[in-house]
Amino acid sequence: MIYTVTFNPALDYIVAVDHFTLGNVNRASHETIYCGGKGLNVSTVLATLGHESTALGFLAGFTGQEILKRTGELGFQSDFIWVEQGLSRINVKLKSEEETELNGMGPKIMEADVKSLIRKLDQLERGDILILSGSIPESVEDDIYERIMARLSGRRIRVVVDATKGLLVNVLPYRPFLVKPNNHELGEIFHVVLHSVDEVIEYGRRLQEKGAKNVLVSMAGDGAVLITEDNKVYRMGVPRGIVKNSVGAGDSMVAGFIAGYLEQGSYEHALRLGSAAGSASAFSEGLADKKKIMELYDELSKEVV
Repeated sequence: MIYTVTFNPALDYIVAVDHFTLGNVNRASHETIYCGGKGLNVSTVLATLGHESTALGFLAGFTGQEILKRTGELGFQSDFIWVEQGLSRINVKLKSEEETELNGMGPKIMEADVKSLIRKLDQLERGDILILSGSIPESVEDDIYERIMARLSGRRIRVVVDATKGLLVNVLPYRPFLVKPNNHELGEIFHVVLHSVDEVIEYGRRLQEKGAKNVLVSMAGDGAVLITEDNKVYRMGVPRGIVKNSVGAGDSMVAGFIAGYLEQGSYEHALRLGSAAGSASAFSEGLADKKKIMELYDELSKEVV
């Protein structure tokens, strides 16, 4: 079974205004609401590709009830923990001449809530996949990813970590199956600016030296690089298309990669399907559907470095 963890799920309210003017009354030309949160995005795309998963995380209040309702319609299971204080957040994404985001705070997660999550994770079995993705709310200690991985250490559970800076670096000694920074995040970890694919590969290998088994680095219009545990490097370009939405593209890549790996046990296929899923979501208003993903999968070509 695949499990995803979203510490701070949200309702993403996306509103378009033709000419937004600060300080005035502005009227929307288009609006929509999605379930937000990186783990929820991963579970959604996994379901689109025909793979079951269970979404874990924390919900609170009437917004939490709406998130639960909507996730129930997306094709995956959930086992959320209900938090007493606060509300699940609403994130506002304003699209006009420029794009502006206002992210809510989310509920106050107590240590007892965290322990409830850890008890659920204790039930994972050998061969399961756990995907930890996204930032941590202020009410949760920033070592929570480390605590989870230390707890699961030695149980042969494949852990995927899609996070930034310390959240990612501090789990490396626990040998995550896959980490997925983008090229800018990879550079931030080592306090450098990466200018070439060769530099991306060099610093990706440094993450392996610190403990990561497989390193997947997304590079926007320059495609992606995968450095595998058997010391191979694969490059993937990007298909043709118009970028309409950057939200969820990285999560879609993670979902596609895991789906591809489970289907064939091939890192080449996993990278190709992951790249197709990430691009398909970038070329869509929301998360991509399977038809679009498979169209782009057929279009992509593989280059082995």
